Amino acid sequence: MPPPTDKRDRKPHKKVCNFCAEKVHLIDYKEGGKILPRRVTGTCARHQRRLAVALKRARHVALLPYTADQR
Repeated sequence: MPPPTDKRDRKPHKKVCNFCAEKVHLIDYKEGGKILPRRVTGTCARHQRRLAVALKRARHVALLPYTADQR
Protein backbone atom coordinates (compact mmCIF):
# COMPACT_ATOMS: atom_id res chain seq x y z
CA MET A 1 0.00 0.00 0.00
CA PRO A 2 1.54 3.38 -1.03
CA PRO A 3 1.96 6.07 1.61
CA PRO A 4 -0.67 8.80 1.66
CA THR A 5 0.12 11.75 -0.57
CA ASP A 6 1.01 14.92 1.21
CA LYS A 7 1.55 18.47 0.01
CA ARG A 8 5.27 17.99 0.56
CA ASP A 9 5.32 14.97 -1.76
CA ARG A 10 3.99 16.87 -4.75
CA LYS A 11 6.33 18.53 -7.20
CA PRO A 12 5.28 22.16 -7.66
CA HIS A 13 4.48 23.13 -11.23
CA LYS A 14 6.16 26.17 -12.73
CA LYS A 15 3.81 29.08 -13.13
CA VAL A 16 3.63 30.55 -16.61
CA CYS A 17 3.25 34.25 -17.32
CA ASN A 18 -0.24 34.78 -18.75
CA PHE A 19 0.89 37.88 -20.65
CA CYS A 20 3.65 35.92 -22.42
CA ALA A 21 1.39 32.95 -23.09
CA GLU A 22 -1.33 35.12 -24.65
CA LYS A 23 1.19 37.43 -26.38
CA VAL A 24 -0.29 40.58 -24.82
CA HIS A 25 1.32 43.77 -26.12
CA LEU A 26 -0.60 46.35 -24.12
CA ILE A 27 -1.33 45.94 -20.43
CA ASP A 28 -4.21 48.03 -19.14
CA TYR A 29 -5.27 48.79 -15.59
CA LYS A 30 -8.17 46.30 -15.67
CA GLU A 31 -5.81 43.33 -15.40
CA GLY A 32 -6.34 42.93 -11.69
CA GLY A 33 -6.73 46.17 -9.83
CA LYS A 34 -4.16 45.20 -7.21
CA ILE A 35 -0.43 44.81 -7.54
CA LEU A 36 0.11 41.20 -6.53
CA PRO A 37 3.61 39.73 -6.18
CA ARG A 38 5.17 37.70 -8.96
CA ARG A 39 5.37 34.59 -6.82
CA VAL A 40 1.57 34.63 -6.50
CA THR A 41 0.63 35.43 -10.10
CA GLY A 42 3.51 33.78 -11.96
CA THR A 43 4.03 36.91 -14.05
CA CYS A 44 7.48 37.41 -15.55
CA ALA A 45 9.60 40.37 -14.42
CA ARG A 46 9.03 42.43 -17.57
CA HIS A 47 5.25 42.14 -17.44
CA GLN A 48 5.17 42.62 -13.66
CA ARG A 49 6.87 46.01 -14.07
CA ARG A 50 4.49 47.01 -16.86
CA LEU A 51 1.47 45.90 -14.84
CA ALA A 52 2.61 47.91 -11.81
CA VAL A 53 3.10 51.02 -13.93
CA ALA A 54 -0.34 50.62 -15.56
CA LEU A 55 -2.05 50.28 -12.17
CA LYS A 56 -0.17 53.26 -10.70
CA ARG A 57 -1.14 55.41 -13.68
CA ALA A 58 -4.78 54.37 -13.34
CA ARG A 59 -4.73 55.32 -9.66
CA HIS A 60 -3.14 58.65 -10.46
CA VAL A 61 -5.85 59.61 -12.96
CA ALA A 62 -8.57 58.33 -10.58
CA LEU A 63 -9.63 55.28 -12.59
CA LEU A 64 -8.79 53.11 -9.56
CA PRO A 65 -8.89 53.99 -5.87
CA TYR A 66 -5.65 54.15 -3.91
CA THR A 67 -7.18 52.34 -0.95
CA ALA A 68 -9.75 49.64 -0.40
CA ASP A 69 -13.34 50.30 0.60
CA GLN A 70 -13.57 53.23 3.03
CA ARG A 71 -15.82 52.61 6.03
